[in-house]
Amino acid sequence: MNTTPLITGIGVGWRPEIAAVHAGLPGLGFVEVIAESVPHFPTEAISDLGVPVIPHGIGLSLGGAEPVTPERIRVLADAAEQFGSPVVSEHIAFVRAGGVEAGHLLPVPRTRESLDVLTENIRRTQDGIPVPLAVENIATLFDWPDDEYSDAEFLTELVERTGVYLLVDVANVYACARNRGLDPVVELDRLPTDRIAYSHVAGGESDGHVYHDTHTAPVPPEVLELVARLSGTGRVPAFMLERDGRYPPARELLTELDSIADAAGMDRITTGSRWWEDAS
Repeated sequence: MNTTPLITGIGVGWRPEIAAVHAGLPGLGFVEVIAESVPHFPTEAISDLGVPVIPHGIGLSLGGAEPVTPERIRVLADAAEQFGSPVVSEHIAFVRAGGVEAGHLLPVPRTRESLDVLTENIRRTQDGIPVPLAVENIATLFDWPDDEYSDAEFLTELVERTGVYLLVDVANVYACARNRGLDPVVELDRLPTDRIAYSHVAGGESDGHVYHDTHTAPVPPEVLELVARLSGTGRVPAFMLERDGRYPPARELLTELDSIADAAGMDRITTGSRWWEDAS
């Protein structure tokens, strides 16, 4: 059971386009960096922020039929060692098959066979990294026809088998529920909260048919409601804003961070910042 938080507070995904925002936040709890991009980032400047840095992988393909390779696990391990990270994270997804790269995070069927594959790949990864691993639920547009578990059942058994932590993306919970015609609050309440390391928060957009988890729009009120719901369990110590394009002016971005803090019942990370008062 997760009794000692790995990270706490309000964080943000580090992106070069908004690096100045990170540096100007006095109450920032942590940042997350894309592990595969670390060699191309100004790592000294990221370390100088003085907050925990979480490597977030996008290339392991934990749900792929092929075993995860030592080389890809090493990417996470090297980033964790470089930053002295308390945890690393990856996705419950596959991104390649037969040597072909999909370029997207693809959902795994919620079957016992998939659980067997994930269990083995997660254990290999855990053995190859120096810190705990957290795995993230992804947003999906469809369900596989041979699914045997609900999302919550699937995650619960995965945690029981491996002892892995969860990175619960509340925006993805919302997207999946909305696209399936389900109640996102009910879906969130079914998740195993005692192993959550931290939570992602992001905005998305509807095309009139389905809701897309774009990370390029403001966080909608419905997702902030899920933040409040999850925080109310008392078991989620950290929430993080993901933004990956169409970056708004600094003041709007910081207002969004404060909205997440308010929903989570946490201290605003911009409070007392002269930089925030002058931002435009």
